[in-house]
Amino acid sequence: MNDFRSPAFDLLSSVTSQKEGLETESIELTELQHLCERSNVGREIFDLIVDLYPICRSITGDGIRQTLSVMTQFIPLQQHEVPSGTPVLDWTVPKEWNIRDAYVANARGERVIDFQRNCLHVVGYSAPVNGRFHLNELKKHLFTIPEHPDWIPFRYSYYDRNWGFCLAHRDLEKLEDGEYEVLIDSSLEDGLLTYGEYYLPGSSTDELLISAHIDHPAMCNDNLSGVAVATLLAQYLSRVQNRRLSYRFIFIPTTIGSITWLSRNEATLDRIKYGFTLTCIGDNGGFTWKETRRGGTEIDRAVKCALRESKEEYELWGFTPFGFDERQFCSPGFNLPVGSLFRTGPYRYPQNHTSADDLTLMSPEKLAGSVALIARIVTILEGNASYFNTSPKGEPQLGKRGIYRKIGGPVIQQNLLHLFWVLNYSDGEHSLLDIAEMSQFAFSDLRKAANILLEQGLLVPSTQILD
Repeated sequence: MNDFRSPAFDLLSSVTSQKEGLETESIELTELQHLCERSNVGREIFDLIVDLYPICRSITGDGIRQTLSVMTQFIPLQQHEVPSGTPVLDWTVPKEWNIRDAYVANARGERVIDFQRNCLHVVGYSAPVNGRFHLNELKKHLFTIPEHPDWIPFRYSYYDRNWGFCLAHRDLEKLEDGEYEVLIDSSLEDGLLTYGEYYLPGSSTDELLISAHIDHPAMCNDNLSGVAVATLLAQYLSRVQNRRLSYRFIFIPTTIGSITWLSRNEATLDRIKYGFTLTCIGDNGGFTWKETRRGGTEIDRAVKCALRESKEEYELWGFTPFGFDERQFCSPGFNLPVGSLFRTGPYRYPQNHTSADDLTLMSPEKLAGSVALIARIVTILEGNASYFNTSPKGEPQLGKRGIYRKIGGPVIQQNLLHLFWVLNYSDGEHSLLDIAEMSQFAFSDLRKAANILLEQGLLVPSTQILD
């Protein structure tokens, strides 16, 4: 396999990767959030981003396979490959693209645009080129961002055979009139579309789907932050004992990847009860939740509850049929309960889809906060249930059951309120998430209260009565 790391990412030379291996013993679900709030978890995620950053990726090719190979150091990914030409819903898997070198050289033989310095210099999926072009003709294939003259844009031409180069506008203005040597040593051949998948079974076949797109080259926030956060979360979740839900992590190329995955898994999509796409999750912005197409689903409500408890700033967006791969999962023929979780929206920070979406945008603190938020969401989904109060006529005597102190008031007044809320609304019609929304108490406190009442025989699961 070719090494698809571009060798001159100077920023990497100043970053030291000091991975601290996770302990391997199992943990309880109640420990998951504590684990995800460890002080070094943000650094672990950041270090994985550092490792993945230099790899030249596209929607197919060796760069994707190399990326997945790095990730298998953390989780045992299953790698799927689908041949070019395979029909997938209304699409067809494209030819595989790989690139070895590319440059534009002036009359003195100097590489004025060089893929070896930054893989963004080449338009993604550029067809092979080997020739000489006058500057006027060459400019038809050059792309810049005039309003940000030092940034290199990210451009691609996946489904229209073409070629081109991207460069800083300041460098474009320096190009001298004359003829240039142009080389793009690439291949567009029948091959494979590759994606990674990691499945964690629980006691139920109900699944939480977490999807991260993996195809963007040399961009940290818009895709590597989601990839790295999902990878470390999956590693932590693999250690949780007695998972109720099953978890499916997929790492796919944008659009064609989700469409391919959906076409290959249509028979089992009814297992997906919750889900979200994950990207743009490492910058310094507050959180954003884009709702599912259905709206008001349990994942929408669980995320909102977790956001309220997180104490961080956040925004709530309604569903729109534009954005990340949630638009494929939420297309009307599937309409899955899949939203999107991110910090700053992809078109709300100017560095998006440019060379400026680099390691300087990443904050280990914010990366740690992101994985901690998802751990909170998981804890809510795992712990949500509805119950029946076994002593619903009047208030049950808590003192004789040892819930009160023998002398004096309750152990903690707030804890007593949690108990009363759970007792009052445990009528088989309200879940703990419903009670959290009504009372504005933390879900974890209500879950603790329910556990106390279960131990004392004052609650029984509603499923037990219904069965």
